[in-house]
Amino acid sequence: MILVLVLMNMPLASAAETVRCASTTSTQNSGFFDYILPIFQKKTGIKIEVVAVGTGAAIEIGKRGDVDFVLVHAKDQELKAVQEGWFVNRKDVMYNDFVLIGHKDDPAGVKGVKSAVAAFKNIALKEAPFVSRGDKSGTHTKELAVWKESGIDPKGKGWYLEAGQGMERTQRIADEHKAYTLTDRGTWLAKKDKLDLQILLEGDPLLFNQYGVIAVNPEKYKHAKYKEAMEFINWLTSKEGQDAIAGYKDKNGSNLFIPNAKQ
Repeated sequence: MILVLVLMNMPLASAAETVRCASTTSTQNSGFFDYILPIFQKKTGIKIEVVAVGTGAAIEIGKRGDVDFVLVHAKDQELKAVQEGWFVNRKDVMYNDFVLIGHKDDPAGVKGVKSAVAAFKNIALKEAPFVSRGDKSGTHTKELAVWKESGIDPKGKGWYLEAGQGMERTQRIADEHKAYTLTDRGTWLAKKDKLDLQILLEGDPLLFNQYGVIAVNPEKYKHAKYKEAMEFINWLTSKEGQDAIAGYKDKNGSNLFIPNAKQ
């Protein structure tokens, strides 16, 4: 009888399913998945396993059909992959922004500068140490866009270190070298207490950071768990899912991500 009652109270739809997601180290390092996935699993019984890599790598994993959906933050790359037929049903989910962090000594004098382009020019002019993720992630893509806007190619310069690491590790390397780096705000808020770094530039519209979710095209990969992936995507972009995102805050009450799915 007890067993029957337990089974009756379990979610019936997709109760035994495990769905795979490729996403960014920023969503993983910020604790977002540790927070959001148990809420969804409790509601639906669907378990989601996350592979956390850079955005570029996450999209490539999706293109190979090795996951069922992708949650990343490089909208142009996402839309291109949809146009090429690898994915379907892309939706905006949430946003935060990128911030430039560095040591309090601020050798390039970027604190108080309002423009990311101007700050990057200062860093290059002073040949101040800068740590790049160097991993084709969404953060790396944004960083390269800022360098391009500044008219500077930092690759190969002695002061420019390409870490080839995720966001949390890149922050630690910047801390060790008393260097600057570009980071998403979510990972910064989650990890800042462990670092002797501070935000030196924020608020430039160029540093807007949109996250999107896309399902692997079931016409291309018949094994893809499209129905279950869309169940998560639809929930995450519903009022319930968006309210859950809005409820995720750091210990000081700051939102790590701002929901902005179109209802």
